[in-house]
Order: sequence, then C-alpha cells, then structure tokens
Amino acid sequence: MSFVVGVDAGGTSTRAIVVDAAGVVLGSASGEGANPNAHSPEVAAGRIADAIAAALDGRTGVVAAVVGMAGVSKLSDPGVAAVFDAAWQRIGLGGVVRTVADAEVAYASATSAPDGTVLVAGTGSIACRIRKRRTAARAGGYGWLLGDEGSAYWLGREAVRSTLAALRGGADLTGLPAAVLAAAAGPSAVDSLASGQPTFHIGPVETEADRAATANALITKANAEPPVRLARFAPLVSAAATAGEPAAVEIVARAADFLVSLALATREPGESTPLVLVGSVLAEGSPVGAAVRSGLAGLDVLTSSDGVLGATWLAAVDAWGETAPRPAP
Repeated sequence: MSFVVGVDAGGTSTRAIVVDAAGVVLGSASGEGANPNAHSPEVAAGRIADAIAAALDGRTGVVAAVVGMAGVSKLSDPGVAAVFDAAWQRIGLGGVVRTVADAEVAYASATSAPDGTVLVAGTGSIACRIRKRRTAARAGGYGWLLGDEGSAYWLGREAVRSTLAALRGGADLTGLPAAVLAAAAGPSAVDSLASGQPTFHIGPVETEADRAATANALITKANAEPPVRLARFAPLVSAAATAGEPAAVEIVARAADFLVSLALATREPGESTPLVLVGSVLAEGSPVGAAVRSGLAGLDVLTSSDGVLGATWLAAVDAWGETAPRPAP
C-alpha cells in the first residue's frame, strides 16, 4: 500500500498526517514549532522529521510528502537545505519530501482552485498570489524586524507601545494597559526580584516615579525576550477592542488596513479568484478578522480549514493526480 504525508510546520507547532489513496487519515503526530527563522535549522528539521516518523509509526511506502513551512525561504541557503535533506534521509524519505511555503498549504486547505490569493496573519503576516497552486508573487512576509504589519507580533508590539504611552502620558491604566502589565509581570502580577528578571511595580502606580519605574521594567522585559514573544499580547488587544476600548479599537483598525492592503497588492485588477484567509488574527471571531472581511467585501473570501490537510492534499495530487480525494478533517 502507498501513502502520502502532509506537514504544517509553523512557528509554534508542527503537525503531520499520513493518508492513503482514498484520502483516509491513517496516522497523525504533532510537535513543537519548526520555523527555521525562529529555531536553528537542526532543531527545525529534526522536529519536522520526528513528527513525520511518529505519524508513519513504522509504515513504509511513502510516495510523496509535502511540508508547508513558515520560513521556507531559509532553505535557499545550501547549508540549511543540506541540514533538512539529512533529516529526510534519517527517516527514509530522502528525495521524497517537497517543501513549500505555509501559505501554499493554507490556500490548498480551503479550495481546489489552482489560482487565487492567500492572506496569512498569525505570528507574522504575508500575502501570496497563487498560480497553479504555487506562489507567483508575494507582499509582506519580511519578518518582525522589517514588517509583519497586522500580525499577532505587530498587535502585541502595539499593545506594549500603547501601554508605555499611557504610563508616560499620565493616562488611566485600566483596560489594555493593566492587562499588558499583568501579563508581562507574570501570573502573580507583583514585584519580582528573581535573578535576571526585571522588577515590575504593579499595583498602585500613583507617582511619576512609579510610572517611570514600571515603564522601564516593561521596556527591559520586552527587549530581553525573543521578539516573537510579543505575540502573546495580541489576544489582549482583541479583548479590549471587543469591549470598545478606543486605543485597542484604533490598533485593530490599523491592523486591518495593513492586511487588506497586503492582500490586494497581490491581486490583478478585476481578479475574481478565491481569497483565502488563514491565521489566528484572521479568525472569524477576531476583531481584526471581522474588519478585514469587511474591507474585502465583494470578493470570494474563504477561510483556511487546516493547513496540514492542504499539505496532504498537495502531496496526494503529486502522487495520484488532480482526482485525488481531499483528506477528511
């Protein structure tokens, strides 16, 4: 019996599934994030290979495998590509695995149409023009240092900036600023003198000295952590915007404007192909997602169901052609 494997490897998690020619899911496995921009190539490749091996559970006969990976451009470096090739060899899939952008598998998870657009807003953000199920053009996707506007990272950064503005401007510290300070300080939300940890003055912030100390501690904390950690503040923006807090509503509106512009930048005039949304920031219950859908009204907007299913279907098409059934969720 022959099988195909699909993998969705993101910044925070990796999932792999195995299906047969009938589209029946026979095995699955998950692991930690495997974006080679956020982890070393050895770690990223090892996590993907381990997830594939766990999903196969000893099965042989893999005829195609597609790995949708955030940070796939890293494989343009021959040294990085060699690390991944060695990982595929280790699990017996040398020469079998095809790596593609996570945006391509997200697009394929929502539609069988070969041409369209995909807008991704999770930890980072990017839009891709899809032609024949391959990326033909991109907008955004520059990473946290050069872009990622509208992403969870960006929302979290703006939440911290808004909190600093409130601290230094003498504004009220309820709502979003209070939530950011509590989340940054940790579950106890009290002063911490642990070695290597910045001290937060949480509680009454009544004097200019209190505000300055708290702002400095927040700056120190944010800069001491990997930039991607700012994404953890994004849900606080969504909650505050839903509650009608003006600062959060303004952040959401700017995020949506960025993302709508990003998506439209990849489309040709009058294009009527599907536009697929993917990522936690664009979820249907998200304030940013709702604003983006409003901004894209009139287009055929779809929501990605599950990237790993898209990767597996692409592998099935590679192996068995266009008539290959889509794997069931």
